[in-house]
Amino acid sequence: MFPATSFKGKKVAVFGLARSGTACIEALRLGGAEVHAWDDSAPAVEKARGQGLPITSLHGLDFAGLDALVLSPGVPLTHPEPHWTVLKARHAGIEVIGDTEVFAREAAKAGSRIVGITGTNGKSTTTALIGHVLREAGLDVDVGGNIGTAVFLLRQPVKDRIYVLELSSFQIDLMPGLAPQVGILTNITPDHLDRHGNMENYAAVKARMFAKVGEGNTVLCGVDDGWCASIADKARWTGADVRKVSVIEGLADGITAHDGILRDRRAGLEEAQIDLRGMPAMKGRHNWQNACMAYGAAHAFGVALPVIEAAMKSFPGLAHRMQQVARAGAIALINDSKATNADAAEKALASFENIYWIAGGIAKAGGIEPLRPLFARVARTYLIGQATEQFAATLGTTMPVEACGTLENAVSAALRDARADGKPGAVVLLSPACASFDQYPNFEVRGDAFVKAVSQLPGIEMTLPGETHAART
Repeated sequence: MFPATSFKGKKVAVFGLARSGTACIEALRLGGAEVHAWDDSAPAVEKARGQGLPITSLHGLDFAGLDALVLSPGVPLTHPEPHWTVLKARHAGIEVIGDTEVFAREAAKAGSRIVGITGTNGKSTTTALIGHVLREAGLDVDVGGNIGTAVFLLRQPVKDRIYVLELSSFQIDLMPGLAPQVGILTNITPDHLDRHGNMENYAAVKARMFAKVGEGNTVLCGVDDGWCASIADKARWTGADVRKVSVIEGLADGITAHDGILRDRRAGLEEAQIDLRGMPAMKGRHNWQNACMAYGAAHAFGVALPVIEAAMKSFPGLAHRMQQVARAGAIALINDSKATNADAAEKALASFENIYWIAGGIAKAGGIEPLRPLFARVARTYLIGQATEQFAATLGTTMPVEACGTLENAVSAALRDARADGKPGAVVLLSPACASFDQYPNFEVRGDAFVKAVSQLPGIEMTLPGETHAART
C-alpha cells in the first residue's frame, strides 16, 4: 500500500468496497484525502466499518462539496442506466473515475511507465507474457489490474518502473486520463453489451486505449476483426509508433505470425523473426497473437531480439489456460481447465493433434456439438461428471470414448492409452468444455486436481515453474 498524493487535501467519495475499492480508500487516506466510502451491500459496509474505514452514507452526502467520485468498475456508468451515485456526481459537476485512474496519475507524477492491454479475448495471457518478457530482460516491472492484483496493491510508483496492466472496458470507461507508453488492443467481439448498450459503444470504449498515445509512444492494434481493423484505419496518433498485428495475413508493414513464425516488417523489410511453433506456451493462433503483442511491447522498451525469444520459450503460460504442466516422455500433459464451454475448448482442440481429451462436467447450452469439425484431431475421449451421457451421444462412433467418472481415473486412462498408441506429438488434454460445479467449486480447483493427479503418475516429469522433482518411477 502506498499514498495517492494527487488528491491531497481534497474530498473524495469512493463507492464499492471490494478489494480494489478498499485498497484505493487506504491509498487516498495515506495521501491526505478526506474519504467518504459506501456500498449498496450492507454486509460490505459493516465489514469495512469494522476494519476502520471511513464509512459515510453517500445517499445523504452533498456531492457539491466533493472533488471526485471513485467508482468501482463493476458499477454501471451508463447502461442499462447510470448508478445513483453517478447521477449525483453528474448533477454536482464532479469527475467520475476509477481506482486505475487514480493510480495512473500517481504513476505519471513519479515518472513510471504503463503498458495498457485491453481487448475481448487474450488480454490476460498477453499481460502475463509481457510482464515475463520484460522481467527476463532485467527491467523493473509490476503486473496487475484486471488480471488479479489491484493497482494499489502493487509496489509504489518510482521513476522508470513499468506497470503492465490488463484493463477491462469497465476500467477504461473510468480512466479519462489514460495515456500508456505502450497501448495494446488485441481484438473485439461482442461482450458486455448490457453494460455498454451496443457494439459501437463497446468498441469506442476499447479504442480509448489509444486516445492519448502520442509522441514517442507505441500503439499495437490487432486487425483480424472488423472492429479493430476500423479503429486502426481511422485513428490518428501524432508521433506514435503504430504497429498493426495480424495472425491471419502476412502484413507488409506490421507484426504478423499467420504461419506460426513471428515477423516484424516495416515498409516490406523484415526486421525480426521468431519461430513460435515449438514453444510449449505458444500453441495456436490466439497465442501467436499474444506473442506478437509481447514482442511489440518489449521492442518498444529496447529489449534485444534474442532476449525476447528466450523469454517466450521459458514462459509457463497462465494456470488453467492451455498450460503444459508435465511430460511423460514425448507426451505433453495440458491443463486447460478454464475452458468451461465449447468456444473456449475450441482453441485448445485447434492447437494440437493426437489429443487424448478429458472433457465433461456441467454442460453449457449446445454441449460440444460446435466442436464436431475438430473431432478428427482427437484420438480418444475420457468423460467425467454430469455431461458424460450427453457428450458420449454427441461423440457417437467418431472415436473411442471411455466414461471415467472422476478426473483421477480419466488422467490415468488417458496417459495409459497415449503411451500404448505411441502417436507422434500426443497430448493428454484437460479441456472440459463444461462448468466444474458438479465435482469442484470452480475451474481453478479442478485444474489443481488435474495437476495433482498428473504428478502422482509414474514416469512423469513436472514442468510447472517451481517444480523440482524429476520423473516418478
